[in-house]
Amino acid sequence: MPLTYRILPAKGLVYVKYTGLVTPTETARVFAEYASHPDRRPGQKQLVDLSAVTGVAADYPDIMAMQARKAQTFLEGPVPVLIAYHAPTQPGWRMSAMILKSWEGLPGLVARVFHDEEAALDFLGLRERSFAALLQTA
Repeated sequence: MPLTYRILPAKGLVYVKYTGLVTPTETARVFAEYASHPDRRPGQKQLVDLSAVTGVAADYPDIMAMQARKAQTFLEGPVPVLIAYHAPTQPGWRMSAMILKSWEGLPGLVARVFHDEEAALDFLGLRERSFAALLQTA
């Protein structure tokens, strides 16, 4: 599973792209890399692109444990963290449903799932109308 991220400091945003079969090991490795990145800041908005996910090789307890580690990093700052999941396919939608369930009741985190790019960008307060445009301007 290729998993990539790109920090866009001027936008206060992290763009994350999952491709293929999602595994907890790869996700944990890449998240640890992000957590120690010099451009990471508390309160950065998260744009998570699940459009190319083909499946998830994790069960709900694995997801919960991973999300708990992420929450520690996301909730360091005084402002709520906005997370937009772009899930236009069935595998991405199933993954996002598990993730949203793990965030339930967590103050300081506002996560939503979107079928189209424009709606996800609007939710994050961005003026670009596509991910390609966003990544070009950064």
